[in-house]
Amino acid sequence: MLTTYRTAISPEWVDYNDHLRDAFYLLIFSYATDALMSQIGLDQAGRERSGHTLYTLECHLNYLAEVKLGAEVEVRTQLLAHDHKRLQVYHALYRCSDERLLAANEQMLSNIDRRVGRSAPFDEAVLAQVQALHEAQRDLPRPIHVGRVIGLPG
Repeated sequence: MLTTYRTAISPEWVDYNDHLRDAFYLLIFSYATDALMSQIGLDQAGRERSGHTLYTLECHLNYLAEVKLGAEVEVRTQLLAHDHKRLQVYHALYRCSDERLLAANEQMLSNIDRRVGRSAPFDEAVLAQVQALHEAQRDLPRPIHVGRVIGLPG
């Protein structure tokens, strides 16, 4: 997977249990999405050139292990699927020092033409980068936390 973001957990991100607050997991994954955007050509220059950006349509977050103050963490990102204007991505949060999965995040992102405020097909340069990333990750296994739903049995 592509490492998209690294950070240390800062004091303002932890709660009364000395754990990373739930909202800050999503902030970390949001920064990873920003880095993914840069990877596919939707960095600031690409957004200005094309007039396009990405909006998050849906996300699902699984909290799997405690993350404490000062921990050094990284996000690894996998492009699961794409079409002409959407990306389905998976972000996985790890401590930089080991392979224990701390949290998993699945997102559906849509390409938006900011000039008209609606979804639009990726421009050719971005689509080429998306296709290249998809090809590079084609043989990665499908993560177990993808496609989950929330519900109580019965």
